[in-house]
Amino acid sequence: MSDRDFYEILGVSKKASDDEIKKSYRKLAMKYHPDRNKSNKESERKFKEVSAAYEALKDPQKRAAYDQYGHDAFRQGGMGGAQGFGDFAGGFSDIFEEFFSGGFGSSSRKSRPSRGSDLRYNMSISLQEAFTGKKTQIRIPSYVACDLCAATGSADKSGPSICSSCNGHGKVRSTSGFFSIERPCPTCGGEGSSINNPCLKCSGTGQVKKQKTISVTIPAGVDTGTRIRIAGEGEPGQRGAGNGDLYMFVEVQKDKLLEREDENIFCQIPISITTAILGGEVEVPTIDGKKARISIPPGTQSETQFRLRSKGMSILRKNRRGDMFIETSVEIPVNLTSRQKSILKEFEKEGGTSKSHSPKSQGFFKKIKEVWEDIT
Repeated sequence: MSDRDFYEILGVSKKASDDEIKKSYRKLAMKYHPDRNKSNKESERKFKEVSAAYEALKDPQKRAAYDQYGHDAFRQGGMGGAQGFGDFAGGFSDIFEEFFSGGFGSSSRKSRPSRGSDLRYNMSISLQEAFTGKKTQIRIPSYVACDLCAATGSADKSGPSICSSCNGHGKVRSTSGFFSIERPCPTCGGEGSSINNPCLKCSGTGQVKKQKTISVTIPAGVDTGTRIRIAGEGEPGQRGAGNGDLYMFVEVQKDKLLEREDENIFCQIPISITTAILGGEVEVPTIDGKKARISIPPGTQSETQFRLRSKGMSILRKNRRGDMFIETSVEIPVNLTSRQKSILKEFEKEGGTSKSHSPKSQGFFKKIKEVWEDIT
């Protein structure tokens, strides 16, 4: 261990507070950490030096001993013949984890098998499938339970055994002088148990990566953004812990003819000018794949709406449907023949475009007249 002054190594005064010492150590440990300075022997040496200095000064008892005896406090026979603190090189990783792994001693806790992760799947369906509902199969990449070892991780399916090094505690205690330090058990990695005979297929994890096929049911009435939970179809938990869930998010595609607004369906249909004038019947497509006939009364204008009750979308988790609204669009004929033009001109001569036959025009010009009278 270096004989450089610990306060000098950390760049603080002997009167520095615990927070100042901690802050300085954190800055220097990040600077010289081996992961940031691979194959750099000088940085590795400085990292060990900084860690040893912090290990001594962060503890009130050790700091008091160092202030009184200096480096002799940490050598065998120091402190008036009593055993010292020993070498701190073995505790560098523990010290570093105090700051960057959630607090001192957190790494020594016995870990428990954790529940499997949840999975997400985006499903795109047509408007008609959203109306009827759908049963389908999906394939997702996932970790599944190893069938060779029955998810135990052991070749003989016996599962993990209690670690003989730590007796299942997940941590071991080492003593130096009159101080003892707890560390994660190096044999089991802090889990308290280990696989003695790992499965060759999953390498002892109890899981293998595989494309998984799942049967799913999409209920009628779903809409974009609907989330469907499929319990237990997520990734498997570690060593027998529960599976996660699969969450399927629905996106409903736009339809070429029909437009959805909540539980209602809207459709715009073109009608000929003669049908609009004389009236008639037209067929319209409905969401259930059938056709409905509606009567067009004489004199129907564009943007006239007709309502078909209970012909709209299925409503999620309810045994009823919304309505369907049909909006007319009167189509003006193009590419007329000479005779057709002549007939229309004759129609106009007969008063076909007079105010009595054009209610919208009559109302429009009436409003213009009222505005003009108000101005003058």
